[in-house]
Amino acid sequence: MARSTEQPRSIVRFAPTVGYALLLAVAAFALQWLEYRYVSRLFTAELYISLIAVGFLILGVWLGTQWRSADWRRRFQHNGTAQRELGISERELTVLELLSSGQSNKEIARSLKVSPNTVKTHVSRVFGKLNVARRTQAVNQARKLGLIP
Repeated sequence: MARSTEQPRSIVRFAPTVGYALLLAVAAFALQWLEYRYVSRLFTAELYISLIAVGFLILGVWLGTQWRSADWRRRFQHNGTAQRELGISERELTVLELLSSGQSNKEIARSLKVSPNTVKTHVSRVFGKLNVARRTQAVNQARKLGLIP
């Protein structure tokens, strides 16, 4: 059997296209470089830095509003099974949600219209049921288990 020295047809067929694409890319780069040299003399560096900073600021604000939008809360699915298995009552779950919003025991007591000692009791029971020692640990554990958004 004689070996063929011909290239596969698919490579030969796309060779002119690849060549034109490379030529177009080089031409576009050259035009951008020339335009940059002209514009860079026209404006100062501080203007460019300011425009880039404003662009990133706008992007950050937009992304922040998209990620924390209202439908993010709608996507949350409460894990009732975990709540039942841990024996967390509805009142303890409410206290846990208020804990996650960063409220103190006194603020929680005011919003639930109960005594601060009652809130302390609920918090300590939640800590025991979630097997944690701190508020931040309780909130993180509850989020992992799907108890709070």
